Amino acid sequence: MPSLADPGALSAAEELAQFRATVLSRGRELYRDLPWRRTRDPYAIWISEVMLQQTQVARVDGRWQHWLELFPTVDALAAAGSADVLDEWQGLGYNRRALSLWRAAQEVSATGGHMPSDEAALRSLPGVGPATAAGIRAFAFDLPGVYLETNVRAVLLHELFPKEDAVSDASLVPIVRATCPKDAGNPEDDPRTWYYALLDYGAHLKATVLNPSRRSRSHARQSRFEGSHRQKRAEVLRILLAHRADPRGGVDLDTLSVELSRREVAAGRSEVDVSDAQALLAELSREGFCHNNGNIWCA
Repeated sequence: MPSLADPGALSAAEELAQFRATVLSRGRELYRDLPWRRTRDPYAIWISEVMLQQTQVARVDGRWQHWLELFPTVDALAAAGSADVLDEWQGLGYNRRALSLWRAAQEVSATGGHMPSDEAALRSLPGVGPATAAGIRAFAFDLPGVYLETNVRAVLLHELFPKEDAVSDASLVPIVRATCPKDAGNPEDDPRTWYYALLDYGAHLKATVLNPSRRSRSHARQSRFEGSHRQKRAEVLRILLAHRADPRGGVDLDTLSVELSRREVAAGRSEVDVSDAQALLAELSREGFCHNNGNIWCA
């Protein structure tokens, strides 16, 4: 941001007012009519927020609708089996998110089935961090909050920190808090509209200029998935889910090990031995993704 010691510089208040006007204008121009923007159901919005974490909009469009067909309410999600939830999540990455959604739904269902609007109550739920809580509050309840995610960072860095690198979130949070409208009195400039504008302008910037969010200190390249431990965990879970219809309800260790090795070799990677497969199963079991029923592993 320009130095206020420069006599020609805008005051901080003037600069933020100019910034807000720019964002709202670009937001109107670039608005994306996405399916989850046509609802104010906090449960449906919560699902979209979690699905959109590090996942492209095009991949979520369609999956979000199908999820709501299978689990239309928080109570329906809570009543579902974890394997059904994980099966539906396949292809969206980070299976922990699906398990957290399911566990959080059970907590909400146990207290009446209504998603809270209070920030502290939202953040107490499994898997709900500051950005997810702020997104639910803004898009479902039109309440202010600090919604700081990658597209929002891109706009802030592009407009207010054009020449700075390694900008910390600590520098951005006060700006996000100061620029978010405090109430929903003006439908053209309320928390919901404001954050949609930031998201759409940010998506545009990331598609048309060198991604400004790379200059954020919090920016980190996603680690390679193929061949990683995370990839093998995901493959084991897919095998377990594929064996749900087996008469035994699951798969024995030796069969799973052979299938996992076959898939790894087909992808040009090394074989996996039984001890490796057993270690992966034990790890997944500790986290609640699967369980052992005698000698049969089940999702």
